[in-house]
Amino acid sequence: MRGTEDEARATAEGTARRSYGKLVAFLSARTRDVTAAEDALADAFASALAHWPASGIPDNPEAWLLATARRKVIDGIRKEKTRINADPHLKLIAEEAGEGVEEGGIPDERLRLMFACAHPAIDPAIRAPLILQTILGFDAARIASAFLVSPSTMGQRLVRAKTRIRETGIPFDIPDRPELPERLDAVLAAIYAAFAEGWADPNGTETRRRELAGEAIWLGRLVASLMPEEPEALGLVSLMLFAEARRVARRDPDGGYVPLAEQDVAKWNQDLIGEAEELLLKSSVMQRPGRYQVEAAIQSAHVVRRSTGQADWKAIVDLYGILASMVPSPVVAVNRAVALAQAGHADGALAVLDELGDDSRLADYQPYWAARAEILVRVGKKIEAAAAYDRAIGLEHDPSVRAFLQRKRMGMKQ
Repeated sequence: MRGTEDEARATAEGTARRSYGKLVAFLSARTRDVTAAEDALADAFASALAHWPASGIPDNPEAWLLATARRKVIDGIRKEKTRINADPHLKLIAEEAGEGVEEGGIPDERLRLMFACAHPAIDPAIRAPLILQTILGFDAARIASAFLVSPSTMGQRLVRAKTRIRETGIPFDIPDRPELPERLDAVLAAIYAAFAEGWADPNGTETRRRELAGEAIWLGRLVASLMPEEPEALGLVSLMLFAEARRVARRDPDGGYVPLAEQDVAKWNQDLIGEAEELLLKSSVMQRPGRYQVEAAIQSAHVVRRSTGQADWKAIVDLYGILASMVPSPVVAVNRAVALAQAGHADGALAVLDELGDDSRLADYQPYWAARAEILVRVGKKIEAAAAYDRAIGLEHDPSVRAFLQRKRMGMKQ
C-alpha cells in the first residue's frame, strides 16, 4: 500500500514500539555487536521514512526493517573486512545470505539478549540499564534518571558495556541452569523498571507506556516459565499483575486521581488478581523470600479489602518492616509510615517521618510531603500540615494528582 509521510512515520513508530527489542536481539545474536545492531536498525528506520511514502508501506513493516538492517550490517562488515580478521565475519555474511526471514517468522530472541547483558563479564551496576536500552530502546538520559546518575555517566557506561560484549565474545544464549540465578537479579530489575515506567501513565492514554507495561509482564512471564523454581521470578510477575489489575480504578470517570485506599474494588481486574495470588502462593511455599515476593504480599494485603472492606494494615506495616530489612530505602520507610497511620498509629508514623526529615533524598520527593501532610492532619497539627501540602503540591507534575492534593488542603478548613 502507498502511504503519506504521516502514515509512514506512524507505521515506523508503531513498529519501533512493538519490535525494537526483538529486532535488536535478532541482529545482536548473530553479530555479537549490540552497537552495530542498534546503528543498523536506526539506519533502517531512516530508510523507511525516506522510501515508504513513495514506494508504499510494506505489508510486513517488521520484516522489511529487519531485512534492511541486515543488509546494512553485512555492508558494514564488508567495508571492515580488509583491515580485520575477516573469517568469522565472512562466515556470518554467508549465513545471513542463506537465511531467509519469513513474514511473521522472526524468532524472538530478547531473552537471550537479556541474559547476555547480565553476563558476569559485565559490570553488575550496568546490567539492568543495558537491558533497558537494548530491549526497550530507552535512551541514556531516561535510564540515568531512574538509576540516579548523570546522563553522560550512564551513556559512557553503556558504551563500555557494549564494547565489552563485542570484544569478549559473550554468547547470546540462555545460560545453563546452574548459571541462571547469578544473572537473574539484573534481568528482574530491568523488567520491573520497565513495568514501573509503563505504570507511570495513570491516564492510560500514552500508548508507548501502556504497551511497555504489557511488554514487561510478557517478559516476566517468559522468565518465570524458564525458571519456575525461582520464587523471585514468580514474585515479580505476581507483583506486576496485582498492580496492573488496578489500572482502570486509578482514575474516576472525569480523569481525577483516585488513591489506592479509595479505589472502587469492583473495578479491579479479578482474573489478574487471582493469577497474582496463585503465583504468590506458589512462590511462598519455596520458602526463599525476596523483595518482589514481599512487595507482592503487600499488594495482596491491600486486596483483602475486596472481602472485608478494609486493607489488612497491620500485615502491611509488618511487611514493610521486612522489606526495609531487605532493601533499606527512605521510600520504603515513607510507605511504612503511611501504613502505620492507617493502622491507627499516627503519632508513631509522624515520628518515623521526623527521623527521615534530614534525608536530602526526600527534599523533593512528593510522596514524603503528601504523607507528612496527611499524618500531621491526623495528629491535629493543621498549620504544619498546610505547609507540607503546599510543598507536595508544588512538587507534583500530574495535574490530576495536584488537584487531589489541593482538595485535601482545602478540606482542612472545614
